[in-house]
Amino acid sequence: MPLTGKMFVGQERIAGTSGSFQAINPSRGIPLEPSFGGATLEMLDRACALAAAAFDAYRESSLEGRAAFLESIADNVLNLGDELIERGVAETGLPRARLEGERRRTVDQLRLFAQVVRGGSFLEPRLDPPLPSRPSPRPDLRVQHVPVGPVAVFGSSNFPLAFSVAGGDTASALAAGCPVIVKAHNAHPGVSELVAGAVQRAVSAHRLPEGVFSMLFGVDTGLGQALVADPRVKGVGFTGSRAGGTALMRIAAQRAEPIFVHAEMSSVNPVILLPGALAQRGAAIAEGFVASLTLGAGQFCTNPGLLLAIEGPDLETFIAHAAAQVRSSGASTMLTGPIHGAYESGLSQRCALSGVTVAACGERAEGWRSQTALLSARAETVLADRSLQEELFGPASLLVRCRDLEQLRQVAESLEGQLTASVHLEAADLEMARKLLPVLERRAGRLIFNGFPTGVEVSHAMVHGGPYPATSDPRFTSVGTLAIRRFLRPVCYQDMPAALVPPALRDGNPLGLWRLKDGRPGRE
Repeated sequence: MPLTGKMFVGQERIAGTSGSFQAINPSRGIPLEPSFGGATLEMLDRACALAAAAFDAYRESSLEGRAAFLESIADNVLNLGDELIERGVAETGLPRARLEGERRRTVDQLRLFAQVVRGGSFLEPRLDPPLPSRPSPRPDLRVQHVPVGPVAVFGSSNFPLAFSVAGGDTASALAAGCPVIVKAHNAHPGVSELVAGAVQRAVSAHRLPEGVFSMLFGVDTGLGQALVADPRVKGVGFTGSRAGGTALMRIAAQRAEPIFVHAEMSSVNPVILLPGALAQRGAAIAEGFVASLTLGAGQFCTNPGLLLAIEGPDLETFIAHAAAQVRSSGASTMLTGPIHGAYESGLSQRCALSGVTVAACGERAEGWRSQTALLSARAETVLADRSLQEELFGPASLLVRCRDLEQLRQVAESLEGQLTASVHLEAADLEMARKLLPVLERRAGRLIFNGFPTGVEVSHAMVHGGPYPATSDPRFTSVGTLAIRRFLRPVCYQDMPAALVPPALRDGNPLGLWRLKDGRPGRE
Protein backbone atom coordinates (compact mmCIF):
# COMPACT_ATOMS: atom_id res chain seq x y z
CA MET A 1 0.00 0.00 0.00
CA PRO A 2 1.42 3.44 -0.90
CA LEU A 3 2.66 5.67 1.87
CA THR A 4 0.67 8.86 2.35
CA GLY A 5 2.71 10.82 4.87
CA LYS A 6 -0.35 11.00 7.10
CA MET A 7 -0.94 10.36 10.79
CA PHE A 8 -3.70 8.46 12.55
CA VAL A 9 -6.04 10.27 14.92
CA GLY A 10 -8.37 7.52 15.93
CA GLN A 11 -9.76 6.03 12.71
CA GLU A 12 -9.00 9.15 10.67
CA ARG A 13 -5.91 9.59 8.53
CA ILE A 14 -4.80 13.20 8.86
CA ALA A 15 -2.10 15.20 7.09
CA GLY A 16 -0.09 17.16 9.60
CA THR A 17 0.16 20.89 8.95
CA SER A 18 2.72 21.94 11.59
CA GLY A 19 5.84 21.80 9.45
CA SER A 20 7.09 18.82 7.47
CA PHE A 21 10.04 16.45 7.21
CA GLN A 22 11.27 13.46 5.22
CA ALA A 23 13.06 10.29 6.19
CA ILE A 24 16.72 10.16 5.19
CA ASN A 25 18.35 7.05 3.77
CA PRO A 26 21.41 6.84 6.06
CA SER A 27 23.38 4.64 3.68
CA ARG A 28 23.11 7.15 0.83
CA GLY A 29 22.30 10.37 2.67
CA ILE A 30 19.31 11.17 0.46
CA PRO A 31 15.72 12.08 1.44
CA LEU A 32 12.92 9.59 0.87
CA GLU A 33 9.40 10.28 -0.33
CA PRO A 34 6.83 11.16 0.86
CA SER A 35 6.93 14.20 3.12
CA PHE A 36 5.35 13.81 6.56
CA GLY A 37 3.51 16.62 8.30
CA GLY A 38 3.72 17.36 12.00
CA ALA A 39 0.64 17.38 14.21
CA THR A 40 -0.81 20.64 15.42
CA LEU A 41 -1.84 21.09 19.04
CA GLU A 42 -5.45 20.83 17.88
CA MET A 43 -4.74 17.41 16.38
CA LEU A 44 -3.05 16.35 19.61
CA ASP A 45 -6.08 17.56 21.58
CA ARG A 46 -8.35 15.48 19.37
CA ALA A 47 -6.23 12.34 19.89
CA CYS A 48 -6.22 12.82 23.67
CA ALA A 49 -9.97 13.46 23.74
CA LEU A 50 -10.63 10.27 21.77
CA ALA A 51 -8.33 8.25 24.06
CA ALA A 52 -10.06 9.56 27.17
CA ALA A 53 -13.48 8.79 25.68
CA ALA A 54 -12.37 5.27 24.75
CA PHE A 55 -10.84 4.36 28.10
CA ASP A 56 -13.82 3.12 30.11
CA ALA A 57 -15.19 1.01 27.27
CA TYR A 58 -11.81 -0.46 26.37
CA ARG A 59 -10.83 -1.28 29.96
CA GLU A 60 -14.10 -3.22 30.33
CA SER A 61 -13.46 -5.32 27.21
CA SER A 62 -13.32 -9.03 27.89
CA LEU A 63 -9.96 -10.69 28.39
CA GLU A 64 -10.58 -12.89 25.38
CA GLY A 65 -11.57 -9.93 23.22
CA ARG A 66 -8.50 -7.94 24.21
CA ALA A 67 -6.21 -10.91 23.57
CA ALA A 68 -7.74 -11.46 20.13
CA PHE A 69 -7.20 -7.77 19.36
CA LEU A 70 -3.48 -8.04 20.14
CA GLU A 71 -3.21 -11.13 17.95
CA SER A 72 -4.90 -9.28 15.10
CA ILE A 73 -2.30 -6.51 15.34
CA ALA A 74 0.43 -9.16 15.15
CA ASP A 75 -1.16 -10.75 12.09
CA ASN A 76 -1.58 -7.39 10.39
CA VAL A 77 2.07 -6.43 11.00
CA LEU A 78 3.23 -9.75 9.60
CA ASN A 79 0.96 -9.36 6.58
CA LEU A 80 2.69 -6.11 5.62
CA GLY A 81 5.30 -8.40 4.11
CA ASP A 82 8.27 -7.14 2.14
CA GLU A 83 6.93 -3.60 1.94
CA LEU A 84 7.61 -3.10 5.64
CA ILE A 85 11.08 -4.63 5.52
CA GLU A 86 12.17 -2.78 2.40
CA ARG A 87 11.04 0.56 3.78
CA GLY A 88 12.81 -0.23 7.03
CA VAL A 89 16.08 -0.96 5.23
CA ALA A 90 15.77 2.32 3.30
CA GLU A 91 15.03 4.40 6.41
CA THR A 92 17.50 2.88 8.86
CA GLY A 93 20.38 1.35 6.91
CA LEU A 94 19.91 -1.81 8.98
CA PRO A 95 20.37 -5.12 7.16
CA ARG A 96 17.30 -7.00 5.99
CA ALA A 97 17.96 -9.95 8.31
CA ARG A 98 18.06 -7.64 11.36
CA LEU A 99 14.72 -6.08 10.44
CA GLU A 100 13.10 -9.44 9.71
CA GLY A 101 14.23 -10.62 13.14
CA GLU A 102 12.90 -7.45 14.74
CA ARG A 103 9.55 -7.91 13.01
CA ARG A 104 9.37 -11.44 14.38
CA ARG A 105 10.14 -10.17 17.85
CA THR A 106 7.45 -7.50 17.54
CA VAL A 107 4.86 -10.05 16.42
CA ASP A 108 5.90 -12.56 19.09
CA GLN A 109 5.67 -10.06 21.95
CA LEU A 110 2.17 -9.02 20.85
CA ARG A 111 1.16 -12.67 20.90
CA LEU A 112 2.88 -13.23 24.24
CA PHE A 113 0.91 -10.37 25.79
CA ALA A 114 -2.24 -11.90 24.33
CA GLN A 115 -1.44 -15.04 26.33
CA VAL A 116 -0.90 -12.93 29.45
CA VAL A 117 -4.28 -11.23 29.00
CA ARG A 118 -6.09 -14.56 28.50
CA GLY A 119 -4.50 -15.98 31.63
CA GLY A 120 -5.59 -12.98 33.71
CA SER A 121 -2.75 -13.33 36.22
CA PHE A 122 -1.75 -9.69 35.60
CA LEU A 123 -4.90 -8.66 37.50
CA GLU A 124 -3.37 -10.24 40.66
CA PRO A 125 -6.79 -10.80 42.29
CA ARG A 126 -6.82 -11.20 46.08
CA LEU A 127 -9.78 -11.84 48.36
CA ASP A 128 -9.94 -11.49 52.14
CA PRO A 129 -13.39 -12.72 53.26
CA PRO A 130 -15.02 -11.03 56.29
CA LEU A 131 -14.13 -12.33 59.75
CA PRO A 132 -17.11 -11.39 61.92
CA SER A 133 -15.87 -13.40 64.92
CA ARG A 134 -12.92 -11.09 65.57
CA PRO A 135 -13.21 -8.47 68.33
CA SER A 136 -12.85 -5.92 65.55
CA PRO A 137 -14.62 -7.62 62.58
CA ARG A 138 -12.73 -7.60 59.29
CA PRO A 139 -14.73 -6.32 56.33
CA ASP A 140 -14.95 -8.11 53.00
CA LEU A 141 -11.87 -6.97 51.05
CA ARG A 142 -11.11 -7.69 47.39
CA VAL A 143 -8.34 -6.18 45.25
CA GLN A 144 -7.36 -6.31 41.60
CA HIS A 145 -5.17 -4.26 39.28
CA VAL A 146 -6.83 -1.88 36.84
CA PRO A 147 -5.39 0.11 33.92
CA VAL A 148 -4.16 3.62 34.70
CA GLY A 149 -5.70 5.36 31.67
CA PRO A 150 -4.48 6.65 28.29
CA VAL A 151 -0.74 6.15 27.77
CA ALA A 152 1.71 8.14 25.63
CA VAL A 153 4.35 6.01 23.90
CA PHE A 154 7.49 7.46 22.31
CA GLY A 155 9.04 5.44 19.48
CA SER A 156 12.79 4.87 19.66
CA SER A 157 15.35 5.58 16.96
CA ASN A 158 17.30 2.33 17.19
CA PHE A 159 14.44 -0.19 17.10
CA PRO A 160 11.99 0.86 14.35
CA LEU A 161 9.67 -2.05 15.13
CA ALA A 162 10.29 -3.66 18.54
CA PHE A 163 10.40 -0.35 20.50
CA SER A 164 8.19 1.68 18.23
CA VAL A 165 4.57 2.03 17.11
CA ALA A 166 3.47 -1.52 17.96
CA GLY A 167 6.48 -2.40 20.11
CA GLY A 168 6.73 -3.48 23.70
CA ASP A 169 5.42 -0.28 25.29
CA THR A 170 2.33 -0.22 23.07
CA ALA A 171 1.73 -3.96 23.42
CA SER A 172 1.94 -3.92 27.21
CA ALA A 173 -0.22 -0.80 27.56
CA LEU A 174 -2.92 -2.19 25.27
CA ALA A 175 -2.75 -5.50 27.14
CA ALA A 176 -3.30 -3.65 30.42
CA GLY A 177 -6.42 -2.00 28.99
CA CYS A 178 -4.96 1.44 28.26
CA PRO A 179 -5.59 3.40 25.04
CA VAL A 180 -2.31 4.44 23.41
CA ILE A 181 -1.18 7.62 21.68
CA VAL A 182 2.14 7.04 19.91
CA LYS A 183 4.54 9.87 19.16
CA ALA A 184 6.42 8.21 16.29
CA HIS A 185 10.14 8.71 15.74
CA ASN A 186 11.07 10.85 12.75
CA ALA A 187 13.96 8.57 11.79
CA HIS A 188 11.57 5.96 10.36
CA PRO A 189 8.20 7.59 9.59
CA GLY A 190 7.34 5.30 6.70
CA VAL A 191 7.71 2.21 8.86
CA SER A 192 5.66 3.96 11.54
CA GLU A 193 2.84 4.77 9.12
CA LEU A 194 2.70 1.18 7.86
CA VAL A 195 2.60 -0.31 11.35
CA ALA A 196 0.10 2.27 12.60
CA GLY A 197 -2.19 1.25 9.75
CA ALA A 198 -1.92 -2.35 10.92
CA VAL A 199 -2.98 -1.34 14.44
CA GLN A 200 -5.79 0.86 13.15
CA ARG A 201 -7.22 -1.97 11.04
CA ALA A 202 -7.28 -4.22 14.12
CA VAL A 203 -9.13 -1.55 16.12
CA SER A 204 -11.74 -1.34 13.38
CA ALA A 205 -12.06 -5.09 12.89
CA HIS A 206 -12.73 -5.64 16.60
CA ARG A 207 -15.21 -2.75 16.75
CA LEU A 208 -13.27 -1.03 19.51
CA PRO A 209 -13.62 2.69 20.24
CA GLU A 210 -11.49 4.57 17.75
CA GLY A 211 -9.57 6.37 20.48
CA VAL A 212 -7.90 3.11 21.55
CA PHE A 213 -5.03 4.04 19.22
CA SER A 214 -3.61 7.16 17.58
CA MET A 215 -0.20 7.88 16.04
CA LEU A 216 1.24 11.37 15.59
CA PHE A 217 4.35 12.94 14.09
CA GLY A 218 6.08 16.07 15.38
CA VAL A 219 8.71 18.25 13.76
CA ASP A 220 10.30 19.24 17.09
CA THR A 221 10.18 18.38 20.79
CA GLY A 222 7.14 20.57 21.41
CA LEU A 223 4.58 17.95 20.42
CA GLY A 224 5.99 15.30 22.74
CA GLN A 225 6.17 17.77 25.60
CA ALA A 226 2.56 18.80 25.06
CA LEU A 227 1.52 15.14 24.94
CA VAL A 228 3.08 14.40 28.33
CA ALA A 229 1.59 17.58 29.79
CA ASP A 230 -1.95 16.79 28.64
CA PRO A 231 -4.09 15.99 31.72
CA ARG A 232 -5.88 13.14 29.93
CA VAL A 233 -2.61 11.20 29.59
CA LYS A 234 -2.01 9.06 32.69
CA GLY A 235 1.30 7.35 31.91
CA VAL A 236 4.29 7.46 29.53
CA GLY A 237 6.54 4.85 27.95
CA PHE A 238 9.84 6.19 26.55
CA THR A 239 13.00 4.67 25.09
CA GLY A 240 15.75 7.10 24.18
CA SER A 241 18.42 9.43 25.50
CA ARG A 242 18.90 10.49 29.10
CA ALA A 243 18.34 14.12 28.13
CA GLY A 244 15.04 13.31 26.43
CA GLY A 245 13.80 11.04 29.19
CA THR A 246 14.64 13.40 32.03
CA ALA A 247 13.01 16.31 30.18
CA LEU A 248 9.76 14.35 29.97
CA MET A 249 10.10 13.33 33.63
CA ARG A 250 10.29 16.99 34.64
CA ILE A 251 7.17 17.85 32.64
CA ALA A 252 5.27 14.91 34.13
CA ALA A 253 6.30 15.86 37.67
CA GLN A 254 5.24 19.50 37.23
CA ARG A 255 1.70 18.73 36.12
CA ALA A 256 -1.24 19.55 38.40
CA GLU A 257 -1.68 15.78 38.54
CA PRO A 258 1.85 14.36 38.31
CA ILE A 259 2.20 11.08 36.41
CA PHE A 260 4.95 8.53 35.94
CA VAL A 261 7.29 8.34 32.97
CA HIS A 262 8.72 4.88 32.44
CA ALA A 263 11.91 5.86 30.63
CA GLU A 264 14.66 3.51 29.47
CA MET A 265 17.63 5.79 28.90
CA SER A 266 21.34 5.30 29.50
CA SER A 267 23.60 2.33 30.25
CA VAL A 268 27.21 1.28 29.62
CA ASN A 269 26.58 -2.36 30.62
CA PRO A 270 29.88 -3.19 32.36
CA VAL A 271 31.53 -6.52 31.63
CA ILE A 272 33.80 -7.90 34.37
CA LEU A 273 36.58 -10.27 33.36
CA LEU A 274 37.79 -12.33 36.31
CA PRO A 275 41.29 -13.89 36.27
CA GLY A 276 40.31 -17.56 35.94
CA ALA A 277 38.12 -16.86 32.93
CA LEU A 278 40.85 -14.81 31.24
CA ALA A 279 43.39 -17.56 31.83
CA GLN A 280 41.23 -20.35 30.42
CA ARG A 281 39.40 -18.68 27.52
CA GLY A 282 40.60 -15.13 27.03
CA ALA A 283 40.66 -15.40 23.23
CA ALA A 284 37.08 -16.69 23.04
CA ILE A 285 35.88 -13.97 25.41
CA ALA A 286 37.61 -11.34 23.25
CA GLU A 287 35.86 -12.60 20.14
CA GLY A 288 32.45 -12.60 21.83
CA PHE A 289 33.03 -9.17 23.30
CA VAL A 290 33.84 -7.52 19.96
CA ALA A 291 30.87 -9.21 18.31
CA SER A 292 28.63 -7.80 21.03
CA LEU A 293 30.26 -4.36 20.83
CA THR A 294 29.80 -4.02 17.07
CA LEU A 295 26.31 -5.52 16.87
CA GLY A 296 23.99 -3.02 15.24
CA ALA A 297 26.86 -0.52 14.88
CA GLY A 298 26.87 -0.30 18.67
CA GLN A 299 23.38 1.20 18.63
CA PHE A 300 21.82 -1.18 21.14
CA CYS A 301 20.98 -0.04 24.66
CA THR A 302 22.88 -3.13 25.85
CA ASN A 303 26.16 -2.88 23.94
CA PRO A 304 29.13 -3.41 26.33
CA GLY A 305 30.65 0.04 26.81
CA LEU A 306 32.91 -0.79 29.75
CA LEU A 307 35.28 -3.65 30.59
CA LEU A 308 36.69 -4.16 34.10
CA ALA A 309 39.64 -6.48 34.69
CA ILE A 310 42.61 -7.05 37.00
CA GLU A 311 46.01 -6.41 35.47
CA GLY A 312 48.25 -9.33 34.57
CA PRO A 313 49.66 -11.31 31.63
CA ASP A 314 46.31 -12.93 30.83
CA LEU A 315 44.70 -9.51 30.50
CA GLU A 316 47.42 -8.46 28.05
CA THR A 317 46.73 -11.57 26.00
CA PHE A 318 43.02 -10.74 26.01
CA ILE A 319 43.74 -7.17 24.88
CA ALA A 320 45.87 -8.43 22.01
CA HIS A 321 43.08 -10.74 20.79
CA ALA A 322 40.39 -8.07 21.24
CA ALA A 323 42.49 -5.44 19.46
CA ALA A 324 42.99 -7.76 16.49
CA GLN A 325 39.23 -8.32 16.29
CA VAL A 326 38.57 -4.58 16.48
CA ARG A 327 41.09 -3.76 13.73
CA SER A 328 39.39 -6.22 11.39
CA SER A 329 35.91 -4.88 12.09
CA GLY A 330 34.25 -3.00 9.27
CA ALA A 331 32.53 0.37 9.50
CA SER A 332 28.75 0.23 9.84
CA THR A 333 26.05 2.70 8.88
CA MET A 334 24.51 4.52 11.83
CA LEU A 335 20.82 5.32 12.01
CA THR A 336 20.86 9.09 11.64
CA GLY A 337 23.22 11.96 11.02
CA PRO A 338 22.84 13.35 14.56
CA ILE A 339 23.56 9.93 16.11
CA HIS A 340 26.67 9.56 13.95
CA GLY A 341 27.82 13.11 14.70
CA ALA A 342 27.38 12.65 18.45
CA TYR A 343 29.35 9.39 18.34
CA GLU A 344 32.24 10.87 16.35
CA SER A 345 32.42 13.92 18.59
CA GLY A 346 32.19 11.90 21.81
CA LEU A 347 34.85 9.45 20.68
CA SER A 348 37.25 12.23 19.72
CA GLN A 349 36.78 13.94 23.08
CA ARG A 350 37.32 10.72 24.97
CA CYS A 351 40.47 9.82 23.06
CA ALA A 352 41.92 13.25 23.88
CA LEU A 353 41.53 12.84 27.65
CA SER A 354 44.66 12.46 29.75
CA GLY A 355 45.21 8.87 30.85
CA VAL A 356 43.14 7.35 28.00
CA THR A 357 44.94 5.31 25.34
CA VAL A 358 43.61 3.85 22.12
CA ALA A 359 44.13 0.08 22.07
CA ALA A 360 42.69 -0.40 18.58
CA CYS A 361 40.39 1.12 15.98
CA GLY A 362 38.48 -0.50 13.16
CA GLU A 363 37.90 0.55 9.58
CA ARG A 364 37.19 4.25 9.07
CA ALA A 365 34.75 5.29 6.39
CA GLU A 366 32.90 8.31 5.06
CA GLY A 367 29.27 9.27 5.50
CA TRP A 368 27.29 8.09 8.49
CA ARG A 369 29.42 5.01 9.10
CA SER A 370 30.92 4.31 12.51
CA GLN A 371 34.46 3.29 13.45
CA THR A 372 34.85 0.66 16.16
CA ALA A 373 37.16 1.68 19.00
CA LEU A 374 38.67 -0.04 22.04
CA LEU A 375 40.13 2.38 24.58
CA SER A 376 42.04 1.75 27.80
CA ALA A 377 42.56 3.58 31.09
CA ARG A 378 43.68 2.81 34.60
CA ALA A 379 41.10 2.59 37.36
CA GLU A 380 42.47 5.72 39.03
CA THR A 381 41.75 7.71 35.86
CA VAL A 382 38.18 6.40 35.61
CA LEU A 383 37.47 7.09 39.28
CA ALA A 384 38.81 10.64 38.94
CA ASP A 385 36.87 11.47 35.74
CA ARG A 386 33.30 10.19 35.86
CA SER A 387 32.70 11.29 32.26
CA LEU A 388 34.54 8.11 31.25
CA GLN A 389 31.68 6.12 32.75
CA GLU A 390 29.02 7.80 30.61
CA GLU A 391 27.36 6.10 27.66
CA LEU A 392 28.88 6.70 24.24
CA PHE A 393 26.17 5.50 21.86
CA GLY A 394 28.08 3.53 19.26
CA PRO A 395 30.71 0.78 18.91
CA ALA A 396 33.24 2.05 21.45
CA SER A 397 34.26 0.48 24.75
CA LEU A 398 36.67 1.40 27.52
CA LEU A 399 38.84 -1.20 29.27
CA VAL A 400 39.49 -0.28 32.90
CA ARG A 401 42.74 -1.72 34.29
CA CYS A 402 42.43 -2.51 38.00
CA ARG A 403 45.35 -3.45 40.27
CA ASP A 404 43.32 -5.92 42.37
CA LEU A 405 39.81 -7.09 43.23
CA GLU A 406 39.27 -4.32 45.76
CA GLN A 407 39.94 -1.64 43.18
CA LEU A 408 37.72 -3.42 40.67
CA ARG A 409 34.96 -3.48 43.28
CA GLN A 410 35.55 0.22 43.92
CA VAL A 411 35.07 1.03 40.23
CA ALA A 412 31.91 -1.10 40.08
CA GLU A 413 30.57 0.66 43.18
CA SER A 414 31.17 4.05 41.53
CA LEU A 415 29.09 3.25 38.46
CA GLU A 416 25.67 4.71 37.78
CA GLY A 417 22.62 2.47 37.44
CA GLN A 418 22.82 -0.02 34.57
CA LEU A 419 20.52 -2.20 32.53
CA THR A 420 23.01 -5.06 32.76
CA ALA A 421 26.25 -6.19 34.36
CA SER A 422 28.13 -9.22 33.02
CA VAL A 423 30.68 -11.42 34.76
CA HIS A 424 33.01 -13.89 33.06
CA LEU A 425 34.24 -16.45 35.57
CA GLU A 426 35.42 -19.99 36.17
CA ALA A 427 35.24 -22.13 39.29
CA ALA A 428 38.39 -20.52 40.66
CA ASP A 429 36.67 -17.10 40.47
CA LEU A 430 33.57 -17.93 42.52
CA GLU A 431 34.74 -16.27 45.73
CA MET A 432 35.66 -13.11 43.84
CA ALA A 433 32.26 -13.13 42.18
CA ARG A 434 30.53 -13.63 45.51
CA LYS A 435 32.17 -10.45 46.85
CA LEU A 436 31.11 -8.48 43.76
CA LEU A 437 27.54 -9.75 43.65
CA PRO A 438 26.00 -7.32 46.20
CA VAL A 439 27.54 -4.36 44.34
CA LEU A 440 26.24 -5.57 40.98
CA GLU A 441 22.76 -6.21 42.37
CA ARG A 442 22.67 -2.60 43.56
CA ARG A 443 23.79 -1.31 40.18
CA ALA A 444 21.96 -3.36 37.53
CA GLY A 445 18.63 -4.89 36.60
CA ARG A 446 20.03 -8.01 34.88
CA LEU A 447 23.17 -9.93 35.84
CA ILE A 448 24.72 -12.07 33.09
CA PHE A 449 27.28 -14.79 33.67
CA ASN A 450 29.69 -15.95 30.96
CA GLY A 451 27.76 -14.08 28.31
CA PHE A 452 27.30 -10.63 26.82
CA PRO A 453 24.48 -8.14 27.31
CA THR A 454 23.26 -7.73 23.73
CA GLY A 455 20.20 -9.85 23.10
CA VAL A 456 17.16 -9.28 25.32
CA GLU A 457 14.78 -12.24 25.41
CA VAL A 458 11.07 -11.38 25.44
CA SER A 459 9.84 -13.73 28.15
CA HIS A 460 8.22 -13.96 31.56
CA ALA A 461 11.47 -13.77 33.56
CA MET A 462 13.26 -11.00 31.65
CA VAL A 463 14.13 -7.67 33.27
CA HIS A 464 15.15 -4.79 31.02
CA GLY A 465 15.44 -2.04 33.59
CA GLY A 466 17.64 -0.86 36.39
CA PRO A 467 18.49 2.03 38.71
CA TYR A 468 18.63 5.57 37.30
CA PRO A 469 19.80 6.55 34.70
CA ALA A 470 19.27 3.14 33.14
CA THR A 471 15.57 3.75 33.76
CA SER A 472 13.43 6.23 35.63
CA ASP A 473 12.05 3.56 37.97
CA PRO A 474 14.07 0.42 38.84
CA ARG A 475 10.95 -1.46 40.01
CA PHE A 476 9.82 -2.09 36.44
CA THR A 477 10.96 -3.55 33.12
CA SER A 478 10.26 -2.46 29.55
CA VAL A 479 10.77 -5.96 28.10
CA GLY A 480 8.99 -9.18 29.06
CA THR A 481 5.54 -9.81 30.45
CA LEU A 482 6.27 -7.95 33.70
CA ALA A 483 6.24 -4.78 31.56
CA ILE A 484 2.45 -4.74 31.87
CA ARG A 485 2.78 -3.71 35.53
CA ARG A 486 3.89 -0.23 34.47
CA PHE A 487 0.38 0.58 33.30
CA LEU A 488 -1.66 -0.90 36.14
CA ARG A 489 -2.59 0.19 39.67
CA PRO A 490 -4.32 -1.68 42.51
CA VAL A 491 -7.90 -0.91 43.57
CA CYS A 492 -9.44 -2.40 46.72
CA TYR A 493 -13.21 -3.00 47.00
CA GLN A 494 -14.54 -3.09 50.56
CA ASP A 495 -17.96 -4.65 51.32
CA MET A 496 -18.98 -4.22 47.69
CA PRO A 497 -22.46 -5.51 46.74
CA ALA A 498 -22.14 -8.82 44.92
CA ALA A 499 -23.88 -7.45 41.83
CA LEU A 500 -21.12 -4.85 41.40
CA VAL A 501 -18.06 -7.01 42.09
CA PRO A 502 -15.72 -7.21 39.05
CA PRO A 503 -15.65 -10.64 37.35
CA ALA A 504 -12.09 -11.41 38.48
CA LEU A 505 -13.12 -11.04 42.15
CA ARG A 506 -16.53 -12.69 42.18
CA ASP A 507 -17.39 -15.61 44.39
CA GLY A 508 -17.12 -18.89 42.55
CA ASN A 509 -14.26 -17.52 40.40
CA PRO A 510 -16.21 -17.43 37.09
CA LEU A 511 -13.07 -16.57 35.09
CA GLY A 512 -11.14 -19.50 36.53
CA LEU A 513 -8.21 -17.30 37.58
CA TRP A 514 -5.41 -18.20 39.95
CA ARG A 515 -6.22 -16.05 43.00
CA LEU A 516 -5.04 -15.46 46.55
CA LYS A 517 -7.96 -16.05 48.92
CA ASP A 518 -7.42 -15.40 52.60
CA GLY A 519 -3.71 -15.85 51.96
CA ARG A 520 -4.09 -19.20 50.17
CA PRO A 521 -3.28 -19.44 46.44
CA GLY A 522 -5.55 -21.42 44.17
CA ARG A 523 -8.60 -21.23 41.92
CA GLU A 524 -11.13 -21.12 44.73
